[in-house]
Parts: sequence; C-alpha cells; structure tokens
Amino acid sequence: MTRRALATVTLLAAVGLAATACSSTVALEPAAGANDPECAEVTVRLPAELAGEPRRWTDAQATGAWGDPASILLTCGVDELGPTTLPCQTVGGVDWVIDDADAPRYRVTSFGRQPAVEVYLDNDIVSSAEVLDSLSRLVVLLPTDGSTCTVRG
Repeated sequence: MTRRALATVTLLAAVGLAATACSSTVALEPAAGANDPECAEVTVRLPAELAGEPRRWTDAQATGAWGDPASILLTCGVDELGPTTLPCQTVGGVDWVIDDADAPRYRVTSFGRQPAVEVYLDNDIVSSAEVLDSLSRLVVLLPTDGSTCTVRG
C-alpha cells in the first residue's frame, strides 16, 4: 500500500471514529422476554425519528432510544401488567397504563398485549401524545390477550 493510500485509510478511520463518538450508544438492560419474535417485529420497525428526536443505538436486544440525551426509551418483552389502579389511555387501538409518579418523566406500559412494551419518556422534552401515537402504530401489531383497561385516565 502506498503512503498516500495508507494516509487516506487512516484519515477515513479517524473520521469514522469521530462520527461515532458524537452519538454514543445508550446502555439499557434487555427485558426478560426480549428474545420473543414478536418484539423483533416491533423493533425492526422503530422510526428513525420520534417526536422530533433522532433515534440512537442501544446495546440491548428489543430496545430503542431517541434524543441526546435520551428522552424516550423503549423496551419490549417486559412483564405484562396485571390489574392496576393506575390510569389507562387507549391510543391507536392500544391500551397504555400511565405511571406519572416521577412526573414529568412517565413510564407508560402497554396493557393486554403479549409481549408488553414499556416506554419511559420525558414530557418536558417530548409530547407524550405524539410518542404514544407513533408507537401505538407498532405495538398494535402485537397479539392481544383480550383484556382491556378499566381505569381510564
């Protein structure tokens, strides 16, 4: 390899490393059911942008993250919720249980879907309505167990 070719390869490698350093991988834990094939059907369809936030790489199966810092985190394969007194909202045919105990950060979990999907979002940065509208289009693809929420928010 000539000096010029070697210099070009070195420069391209350095630029590639610099580009990946700007957008670090989001460290997440996979859910117990992350290897469910139904989760793969959802995660392969995750949008490149959600509520105006760009998608970022994650290091765990069946997860997604958007924003820098991450303002939306998604995990598929979490334990399905049982009966709860938390409020529920139906968006796009999907029931979502809303835990706002740490407002403005919300934990929103699909209800009556197998496997379940959990989303953490920062409502100061993104619109929860916009996030759930977009994600419901994917989560509605998951099989339903026939149960529905009874406490409406």
